[in-house]
Amino acid sequence: MPTSTYLSNPVVTVNAVDLSDQCSGANLNQTFAQLSATAFGDTSMKYVAGLQENSVQLDLFWSTASSETYATLKSLVGTSTTVTIKGSSAATSATNPLGTLTGGFLAELPVVYTVGELATCSITFNGGTFAWTEA
Repeated sequence: MPTSTYLSNPVVTVNAVDLSDQCSGANLNQTFAQLSATAFGDTSMKYVAGLQENSVQLDLFWSTASSETYATLKSLVGTSTTVTIKGSSAATSATNPLGTLTGGFLAELPVVYTVGELATCSITFNGGTFAWTEA
C-alpha cells in the first residue's frame, strides 16, 4: 500500500544555523558514480559504487535579518559546510531520519528580486559526504 509524507514542519540547518523558517523547498540527491566491474566471461554487466557525488538544493526566502538567510550564507560562498534536513521537528528516528551533507560546496548565491513578490534564492551545495541518521 503506498504511503506519502505530508511535510508541515521540516528542519533545515546550514552551517549549524536553523533556516527552517526561511526554507520553502529542499532536494536531497545521494548519488554514487557507477563503475563497471564487468570481467571477461561475464554474461551481464556488473557495477560497483564509486565516489559519492551528492547535492542539496534549498529554496529560501531572502531575509537580511540577523541570523537569517543573508547573514548565514554570505560568508559560505566559495567554501564547504554542513547542511542537515529532517522531515519534522520530532526526534530523529527510523520514521524521521536526519539527512546530513558534510563538506557540501556552495559555489554561488543567486538572489531573485521581482516586483510584487518575496525575494528568494535557490542555492545548491555540491559534493561532500551524505549520510542518514535514524537515532
